[in-house]
Amino acid sequence: MQPSSPTGDLDPFFTFDYTPLEGLEHLADGQRLTTYWDVEAGHRGPAPVPAWLVQDSGAVDTELGVLKTGKEADVFLLERATTTTTTTEVETSALDTTDVACLLAAKRYRDTDHRTFHRSAVYAEGRGVRRSRDQRALARGSRYGRQVAAVRWAEAEWQAMRRAWEHGIPVPYPVSLAGTELLMEFVGEPTGLAAPRLAQAQADGPLLGHLWEQVRTVVLQLAEHGWAHGDLSAYNLLVHHETVTVIDLPQVVDVVTNPQGPSLLHRDCSNVAAWFAGRGMDADGEALFAEALALAL
Repeated sequence: MQPSSPTGDLDPFFTFDYTPLEGLEHLADGQRLTTYWDVEAGHRGPAPVPAWLVQDSGAVDTELGVLKTGKEADVFLLERATTTTTTTEVETSALDTTDVACLLAAKRYRDTDHRTFHRSAVYAEGRGVRRSRDQRALARGSRYGRQVAAVRWAEAEWQAMRRAWEHGIPVPYPVSLAGTELLMEFVGEPTGLAAPRLAQAQADGPLLGHLWEQVRTVVLQLAEHGWAHGDLSAYNLLVHHETVTVIDLPQVVDVVTNPQGPSLLHRDCSNVAAWFAGRGMDADGEALFAEALALAL
């Protein structure tokens, strides 16, 4: 209730205007209001927020199709769009409307009726579970335990992407996390054409060498902060406009606290070096591992 003035009228100081959100009843299948402001602050991306990201609370997310299917998660292409209204400089009473949109990748970990993360025990060593009930459910593999596992892996990838982004490691910008859905920057063309994986990229000569140096840098950047990707290969490195972006980070491990950390780091180095060596590059996985391990320890 608004305060009244001594005369009984509404005090104009306490009045306000608002604009109702219209048209929400017309949302089609595959559309929803943005979830950006529904999640807690710690589950929204780090500052500074990129200028391309639409943050309007009235924006609508439209699902455009599937980008990738996997054993543990599927990735979908979303368009987040809104219409902004501004006054023109020439006539303050005139209004201009502009459609603003961005493309996002939505990674959704599978529900409890599907397989849980493969080799999860190897990557989870050294990670704690806060509630004993959750730990028991995970150990039993119950329906609730599988749900806990899906949320746990989504959270693990979210935290890894946030840390990597903040340290300047080339990962997609992490937009938000809601349950088992991780929204991130879409890496590709404005038309919705996704960037190819390194394994699919057409590269030779100087470009191949340029990509190898970028991949080496990714491994060493991760190691500098004590991490190994844990499953690095030419299939989770994207190449967009000759620039490498690393994806699929739920299994990032601490090289020191995880007993399997050094061996997982060694496998990362061996995998990527073997791919480049197979295409004629002088790529030495053992030398990369020695350099990365020294940084990690």
